[in-house]
Amino acid sequence: MSMEPARRYEQLRAERPELFRNEPGGIEILTDPDAVAAAGGVLYQDPYVLLVRDPVRFPDGREGTYIRALSAAAEPGCVVLPLLGDRMVLIEHYRHATRSWQWELPRGFGTRGLSSAENAAKEVDEEIGARVEELIPLGELHPDSGMTGDRVLLFAARIDAIGRLADAEAIRSSLTIPFAEAEGMIADGRITDAFTIATMTRARLAGLTA
Repeated sequence: MSMEPARRYEQLRAERPELFRNEPGGIEILTDPDAVAAAGGVLYQDPYVLLVRDPVRFPDGREGTYIRALSAAAEPGCVVLPLLGDRMVLIEHYRHATRSWQWELPRGFGTRGLSSAENAAKEVDEEIGARVEELIPLGELHPDSGMTGDRVLLFAARIDAIGRLADAEAIRSSLTIPFAEAEGMIADGRITDAFTIATMTRARLAGLTA
């Protein structure tokens, strides 16, 4: 990151003011330049993630700092539950953060210049080589409200077929199974991915599962 951290922080406030709003009775973000510089500002940035330390005032009047991770793109990420006939599709994806293979749904970061629907269709195409025939919104999710400021949109998608898996992204296999069988994988611990569990729960509540 070439820009000085406090100056980049001020730029981020101007670009994405929704990330810096203050609510009555909440934890107040302070805007004094000296407080920003002392807190750290934008500590790290790459094409995917921003790591920010804010100067804050807590409800009891104490001042301090709070660290949070933000998506580098303002557009929300997405998670998509592919529906193939009366079954759903899971992918087996190796995740660097956990150093393990995970059964999960296709998902991705937000993409600048794409609508949420376009981004969801892109992820389905990239990860399982499928074309979206119908996209069904299932609401939104804050994946970790204690640490990240991200908002992720959840979808179900009726697809025509499964094509080539994105093996370059460490996706090695897929499962096309009844929804109840996938729920059994949650119950016995084979699915631990929070995005997948949340999206399947929304699909169940929306009446999309038989």
